Amino acid sequence: MASENNPTLRRRELGFLLRQMRTERGLNIDDVTERAMFSATKLSRLETGRVGASPRDIRDLCIVYGITDAAERDRLMALAREGKQRAWWQQYDLPYATYVGLEAEAVSIRDYYPDIVPGLLQVEGYARAIFDSGDPPLESAAVEQRIEARIRRQALLTQDDAPMYHCIIDEGALRRPVGGRTVMRAQLARIIEVASLAKVTFQVIPFDVGAHPGLDSNFVILAFGKSMVNDVVYVEGAVGNIYLETSADLERYERIFSRLQSIALNP
Repeated sequence: MASENNPTLRRRELGFLLRQMRTERGLNIDDVTERAMFSATKLSRLETGRVGASPRDIRDLCIVYGITDAAERDRLMALAREGKQRAWWQQYDLPYATYVGLEAEAVSIRDYYPDIVPGLLQVEGYARAIFDSGDPPLESAAVEQRIEARIRRQALLTQDDAPMYHCIIDEGALRRPVGGRTVMRAQLARIIEVASLAKVTFQVIPFDVGAHPGLDSNFVILAFGKSMVNDVVYVEGAVGNIYLETSADLERYERIFSRLQSIALNP
């Protein structure tokens, strides 16, 4: 998975600890923001790992929570410092950079796409056709950056500590000639190659299944195997990308994925 330099995960680990300290003291967000003199929005974003914490933020929150142990304060400061570092994917200005950071450290990735081949399996020509068809259109330099970032992401499937990867797509994703026949021939060869890896499971839902619970959405379930980082469901769409972390949401999407797995063709 990722190297230690994964600011996305460090911010989430710090957020878990900050939230834990607040709830253990029976404080709500308003209690803390009044004493720390910053907004409830900021505290919420710190606790969910969506923004990095400054040394002053950690100092102020340690005062509010009565954290006097030097080792504990140093641990929080170190996580805040690491959460501000830059990872390789941040040089590409990706709108889904948070997702890439989570994907890089997941121990398990369950991926469902009904209409297209997912990014971890795309060949360059396929990815280019997808980016070129976007609205609003991307400048050529941005397209090249995103293709390069996409190819770099795919390295995690073949590294020594690769995650378990389970991909399910609809038959239509294999039949839609994205980029033309030559590109699709290369794309199908790529799928066959990746599907042969020991930690990869690839399944297809055939047309004759008819209606099923994944028709109107695509999503990825990321599991981390760490007590301080919640598993995440990432849902991507034209109106934006959302990250779901509640137990109810995770259970729902795990149930949907299980149903999709059962109706898909044998791997």
